[in-house]
This record gives sequence, C-alpha cells and structure tokens, in this order.
Amino acid sequence: MQALSERLSDLDAHVRGAIRVVAFYDTLMRRRVDLPALARSSAGLAVCVVGIRLHGTGSVTRTGPDGREAPGEPRTPSSTAPITLDEEEIGTVWLERPGPPNPLDEVLLDRLAIAVAAVVERYGPARTTMADPALVELAISADSDEAARARALRLLGFPAGLPVHVVAVESTLRLDEIGTLICPARPVKAAPLADVGVVLATAVEPTRFPDGVRAGIGSDGSPDRSWQQARTALRFTTARRPVVAFRDLGALALLAQVPEDVVRANADVAALTRVAGSPENLETLDAYCATGSLRRAAERLHLHHSSVARRLDQIGKTLGFALTEPAGLLRAHLALTSWRLLTGPGRPPTG
Repeated sequence: MQALSERLSDLDAHVRGAIRVVAFYDTLMRRRVDLPALARSSAGLAVCVVGIRLHGTGSVTRTGPDGREAPGEPRTPSSTAPITLDEEEIGTVWLERPGPPNPLDEVLLDRLAIAVAAVVERYGPARTTMADPALVELAISADSDEAARARALRLLGFPAGLPVHVVAVESTLRLDEIGTLICPARPVKAAPLADVGVVLATAVEPTRFPDGVRAGIGSDGSPDRSWQQARTALRFTTARRPVVAFRDLGALALLAQVPEDVVRANADVAALTRVAGSPENLETLDAYCATGSLRRAAERLHLHHSSVARRLDQIGKTLGFALTEPAGLLRAHLALTSWRLLTGPGRPPTG
C-alpha cells in the first residue's frame, strides 16, 4: 500500500482518500470480521454514528465512533446506501453525520454495503427474501409437528416467539418484490409452491400490495392455520377486491367448506353459470351485489340507471327470481360468491 501511495502521490487528496477507504474495507473483509466488528470499525473511520438495517430480520445496528451502541433515537441519515445480495436489496446502511456530508461518505457507504453483504452471506441468517420451498412448506404444513415447524422458522430467520402470518399469492410479479413491499423492514420470506406463491411475514400491510396481485391473508399466528386461512381468503378475491384478509370474511368463510359437487348442483349457482356467459351481465351483477343499490351500481359502471335496471331485469329472469327484493339480492350474492369459489384463484381450474 505504501508503494501504491507513493506512485499516486501526484493525485488529489480525494482520490488518495478513496483508495485508503477501499483498502480499509478490503482488509476487514480479508479478516472475516462479523457485523458488530464491521459496524465499530466503520463508525471509527467515519467519526460519526453508522447504522445498518437488515430487512430479512428487522435488526438495526447503530454504533458510535467510540465503538459503543449509539444512544437515543436515530437521527435523520446524512447519507444512505442499499445493501444488495443476489440482485436483491436486503438492507440499508447509513451515516448520521451532524454536519454536512464528508466528500468520502459516498465511497465509505458503498464499501460498507458491499462488506455487510459479504458478512451476511458468510454468517447468515437466511440472506434474501426468497427461501427454500421445502423449509417454507415444512413451516406451514399441518402435518409438521411443532418442533419441526419451530426449527424451520428458525432456519428461515424468524425470531422465536413472534407470530408468523401467511399470505397466499397469485401474481406474475416476483414474490421477493411483493414480500418486501408488504412487510418493509421486518422478517419476511417467500417461496413458490405447486400452484400458489407463499409469503411468510411477522406483519402484513394490506394496502401495500401492488397492482396485478391477488392475495389472501391469514389471520392466525400459527403458520399452519394461517396458511389454510390464506388459501381460503385467496379464493374470495375478485378484480374489484384483489386482496382479502380471512378475518374480514366472517361467516362467508363457511361457503368454502361446502363440497364442490353440492355447490355445482345448486340451482342458483347453475343459473349463474349461464349469466356468466355474458361479461357485461356478470359485471353488472357484481356491481349490484357489491353496492346493494341500483343507482350506486350505475355510478360504479358509469352507466345510466335505466340501463342497469334493464340488465338486472334480464339477469333476474335468467336466475328465476327478482333481484330488487332483499331476499333476491341475498340469493344472488351467495350464488355469485359460490360460483367464484368454483372458478376463481386459489384452486386448480375445473371444468
């Protein structure tokens, strides 16, 4: 390093400083330091508080330049950088410099992020959102005993004692992107199973699901029961309601327990199959069942209420009962929901 410094003595101070920062982190990585040692060394180099957050575990490390844990609440970072591993953002590093940023802060954070990724890859825990499907299946299977389930969750990086909720997902988007959106800065893992994606998280933000996702959210803190609830909730999703939490279904969840052959044999469901042959009639019935009002359905469909009335009259004739009566609206809603359970997401398609 001395010889290199002499050869570069004619370069400006910024370049020489950047080379020293790179050499500093190269030395730390060769010594295979762990995360606490990396944080202490970085804070000493930066002469300010250094922060490290790992999304997969929710852990946050804040170390002062004296090598001790930084007291108090985190300041607004003066500079930040993402930690990436296998092309996935797994965390963030930052500096809490009280004054203006140092010219070398960007170089320091860049090398710190690379070093943190190397430490996480070497020492764990499980480093990315995407997880081993076999471990995920072991965690959510009703056939797993509690000891095996606890071990699987531990290997996935979930702290003991925290409830783990399960989300059943149908989407063309990447599961790791969905997972980090709905559970930011907390432990979250995802894996594809045979016919549906699975996301395990200690907390779920239902409003953060992106467009193009159908998702059912389990409510139970036990992963096996939460998985069954999530699969059930996924079956109740629609284009208008793409994300459904099991706890919001209430008594409607009982419909998912009715055998399919019984549902198919029901006269109202059979008649609804004929209604579904016309997309505009199906959309009209969906809007009417969702709003319970002819005029509000017309507003939702951007149609004149007289046009909606004519469609509902035609649909009522196909179903064999008047939709404008309370009993008729209830029957139509139950028939529409049951029909969707036969044809919608969350289950293999049937004839």
